[in-house]
Amino acid sequence: MPLKQYIESNSERFLGELVNLLKIPSVSADPAYKNEVFKAADFVRESLEAAGVDKAEICPTAGYPIVYGEKITDPEAPTVLVYGHYDVQPADPLELWDSPPFEPVIKKTKLHPNGAIFARGSADDKGQFFMHVKAFEAMLASGELSCNVKFMIEGEEEVGSENLDIFVRANKEKLAADVVLISDTSMISLEHPSVTVGLRGLAYMQVEVTGPDKDLHSGTFGGSVANPINVLCKMIASLHDENNHITIPGFYDQVQEYGKEYRDKLNQAPFDEGEFKRKLDIKETYGEKGYTTIERVGIRPTLDVNGIWGGYIGEGAKTVLPSKASAKISMRLVPDQDHKSIAKLFENHFKSIAPPAVKVKVVPHHGGQAAVVPTDSIGYKAAEAAIQEAFGKKAIPTREGGSIPITALFQKVLGLDPILLGFGLDTDAIHSPNEHYGLDNYFKGIETIALFFKHFNLLGKKK
Repeated sequence: MPLKQYIESNSERFLGELVNLLKIPSVSADPAYKNEVFKAADFVRESLEAAGVDKAEICPTAGYPIVYGEKITDPEAPTVLVYGHYDVQPADPLELWDSPPFEPVIKKTKLHPNGAIFARGSADDKGQFFMHVKAFEAMLASGELSCNVKFMIEGEEEVGSENLDIFVRANKEKLAADVVLISDTSMISLEHPSVTVGLRGLAYMQVEVTGPDKDLHSGTFGGSVANPINVLCKMIASLHDENNHITIPGFYDQVQEYGKEYRDKLNQAPFDEGEFKRKLDIKETYGEKGYTTIERVGIRPTLDVNGIWGGYIGEGAKTVLPSKASAKISMRLVPDQDHKSIAKLFENHFKSIAPPAVKVKVVPHHGGQAAVVPTDSIGYKAAEAAIQEAFGKKAIPTREGGSIPITALFQKVLGLDPILLGFGLDTDAIHSPNEHYGLDNYFKGIETIALFFKHFNLLGKKK
């Protein structure tokens, strides 16, 4: 059976298997879901075996396991290393979901008239990495698998991939390949298919401000004792100036300033700011002065508060002056900004701006380097050719604001430039309530991934 026909004939099963994977709440950040994360790893291994790999194994780490599988058809053929992750973000706040996050439902929307699957992890990254498993199955079944393939699917991407770093360094020979293929990014749209050529890095911090040793009565002590929430808010507010420029000394020392020609080219990507605002229900965009929305997301670093808490947040009123206030703060970084150096700059600065009436604790969580991949490699040209054949359109190179920390590690340790062939959309609500993934994106992704293998093999022979 021809490959495309095989995909169409098995589409109902391909979707059903994804639904079963999405039912597993594999939240790596919360220890309460530990057993579910291991359950997801087993599901991935079983799926690889069913698809036809020669071997699939659960590789233990100090945290959650890595699932490895391979199919070596010809030692002389090129090898594609597929990376993905089976862990997902926490689903909170649950009350904002229209349906339970781990009970997948398929609904038609204006943007997805043929339906989208709503569930945590549907787009990030279960739906996307599972496309590779199904594309592999289809290629093998139709006799069109022209490359060797290795799978490395981890369970800690959402918490920094610390143990994958160790695994990659210890298994360079096992992971030897000619290209790394990743689907954990988005494209502009199905009408404007794109390939991501740049990702930002990340430094994630947690801060805690402590005043008195216990909560106090705000009438008896208010005005005479520092309120940690008030202090924390002032400290956070001071991290940006009136132009939304980050005020941490040395923060921009390694940031590259691009010339007009590069910026003009970057802004040629299809982008409707009015539509962008309508989709998000905002009146205006907001960010660093002097840069467009595309530039702010793609080539500029940022600092954002991801969560803040302290004091009494229950029903009704409680006149309390809290003992502590805390916040989670992330910084998205650009090439040449080292995440460990930035984390240290942040810690030193944040402690330095605290008044003597409070104590400050800064804890770095996880981070990773930014990455930029070339557009003249065989891998990128294969992605272009696959998109041209699948969509009938030329791929648009884009730089994305998100982070995949392992991308830079692949470049450094394995000497491979990853191809970021993602099929999600910016409107998929990843990391948010009502995350979803279009069915057209899912099936078009399976087809395009199979075409990538074909073109990567053909271009490699021409080299």
